[in-house]
Amino acid sequence: MAIKTTELLPSSSPEELKKVLQSVASDWGDVIDDSDALQVIPLKGAMTNEVYQIAWPAKNNGLARNVLVRIYGEGVEVFFNRDDEIRTFECMSSQGQGPRLLGRFGDGRVEEFIHARTLSAADIRDPKISELVAAKMREFHDLKMPGPRKALLWDRLRKWVSVAKSFCSAKDAKEFCLYTLKDEISMLEKELPNDHQEIGFCHNDLQYGNIMIDEETSSITIIDYEYASYNPVAYDLANHFCEMAANYHSDTPHILDYSLYPGLEDRQRFIKTYLSSAEKYTLANHIFWGLWGLISAYVNKIDFNYKEYARQRFQQYWMKKQELLSSSTIRQKINVNGHVSISLKKVSDS
Repeated sequence: MAIKTTELLPSSSPEELKKVLQSVASDWGDVIDDSDALQVIPLKGAMTNEVYQIAWPAKNNGLARNVLVRIYGEGVEVFFNRDDEIRTFECMSSQGQGPRLLGRFGDGRVEEFIHARTLSAADIRDPKISELVAAKMREFHDLKMPGPRKALLWDRLRKWVSVAKSFCSAKDAKEFCLYTLKDEISMLEKELPNDHQEIGFCHNDLQYGNIMIDEETSSITIIDYEYASYNPVAYDLANHFCEMAANYHSDTPHILDYSLYPGLEDRQRFIKTYLSSAEKYTLANHIFWGLWGLISAYVNKIDFNYKEYARQRFQQYWMKKQELLSSSTIRQKINVNGHVSISLKKVSDS
């Protein structure tokens, strides 16, 4: 059904968006005279931005042209620098990764529409698909991207704690232990030293909705790089494992089911070389997305129970902390040739 673009797309720059779409169409030899002829399809599952598929008939053969329009979410500038994210997007595109950037407007951008299927919550637990994702993650981590090759995780967490304190009520600050969280972050930074970890370019948000598969070729595409940065590769693996507890397309998308967290055999199948370190990095990951949810509850208008999502993340942190930090662990270090050195180390109770 054709819907007026200005009625459905919540852009603060509708005329600018229209001009960008007309320019993209012109580059392809098409003409968009009437925006009412555009077909607008909301794409569900996004929690940082609002995303739409826009289609119009091609001039020569009448087949549908498709682009993706991304409207930036309100308040998200507290989480990342949009200019940095655009540079990452363009650099990824230049290396043949992800969609092409087709145009920008005041509060969003137009991207190439990838003709592939977005994974479902069940897909990322499928052994064959999981192996494809693991191989793609290895490729992603090896990308040469701008900026210093050092972990940004800890500085970002400390910044988010400060931001959360500035937004939260005293009641929420107490419930989510914001006044002691910086001590927890410092403890984890000490417990998980970078000299035992390979630093790579990490996606940091590799949930199923950010992974697409071409079912004819079985090729995997990773999309949406807002939170991407250099980090310990083990952290990115931990994040992916944690995301297996989520189903963002259910009737209660904020509810996490940790019974779906992958078991030992599944994690070993995914990537053995990072198993032990990734498991401990789930603690940092719970703080990361717990703070994201808590801040988003105050700044984002998208229909999603951010505070309850944050509550579950922090509950998992406190529940798993002692278990993960008091057990014998396998420390693994990967050199540039991919060889693995393994040593056992007993981690004392903290």
